[in-house]
Amino acid sequence: MGNIHFAYPYLLLLLVLVPLLWWWRRQGGERWHVKMRVAEWPEHAALASWRGRLRDLLFYFRLLALSLLLLALARPQYVQKKEKVKADGVDIMLVMDISSSMLSRDFKPDRLEASKLMAQRFADQRPYDRIGLVAFAGEAFTKSPLTTDKEVLKKFLGELSVGQLEDGTAIGMGLATAVNRLKDSKAKSKIIILLTDGVNNAGYIQPETAAELAQSLGIKVYTIGVGSTGMALTPVSRDLRGEYIFDYAAVEIDEQLLRHISKLTGGQYFRATDEEALKRIYDEINRMEKTKIEVFSFTRRKEAFHPLVFLAICLLSLDFLLRQTILRSLPT
Repeated sequence: MGNIHFAYPYLLLLLVLVPLLWWWRRQGGERWHVKMRVAEWPEHAALASWRGRLRDLLFYFRLLALSLLLLALARPQYVQKKEKVKADGVDIMLVMDISSSMLSRDFKPDRLEASKLMAQRFADQRPYDRIGLVAFAGEAFTKSPLTTDKEVLKKFLGELSVGQLEDGTAIGMGLATAVNRLKDSKAKSKIIILLTDGVNNAGYIQPETAAELAQSLGIKVYTIGVGSTGMALTPVSRDLRGEYIFDYAAVEIDEQLLRHISKLTGGQYFRATDEEALKRIYDEINRMEKTKIEVFSFTRRKEAFHPLVFLAICLLSLDFLLRQTILRSLPT
């Protein structure tokens, strides 16, 4: 019955009396009525029939009143449960590479789309944390500040695409932008998840400098290298219409740099060679960076038997009034 509970539910067993009384009435009720033969004339026949049906209905009024009183006796209550969640959340900045090489097709449908999908899934697993988003290619920008609104964050992730920035791979710029977003955070734990598929070749901030800044501010950086081993179908040039031309090229990821960044800041480096590996990496980070959550439950109860008693009294009063007026069995 939704949020209604009974304080004494075992008393509901008494409701079995209601069908038993109905059965008794059907089986032996006729013995309690006196039969009289009287002369009737047509104009009184309708009245007699109407009063008879109403008199039979009074029995059901009493059965309904009894049912309501038995329900009230079991003390129905409205139960309202509330939870107050206290969470020592983790502030997380996602740093996503959107350079042209992220269109490589060694992931389905490509590296960028697979990375966006896994990042969205990761966000769903962190309901109490604030998460922000930085995108970088030849330069970097903040796509989303830290927010607890995961739907907005996922929308911003979905909007990322190659070509929004000048092409290139400015790892240092992406990392520094994320560090700048976290430097004033009051969270006990601050982390950056940096995902790239290339080698730093752009930007005026060196990755090592940005990593040292993150270390000084107590920010942990997890780095993810995305790309299969060997050769991959990768954009190599553009045609006259500006469409990318794909060809097989060697996958080059500066794993030494990414390991250095993660080790310096107390994080960890991961290599994702396919979609399943990327999913496992995000799951591993999710397990390592747990959010401390305390849940306080409150229960309020409000008595709900009063309307039942009131309705039962109304039915019994109506029964009494009808019997003393238009349904009197014998005249005074």
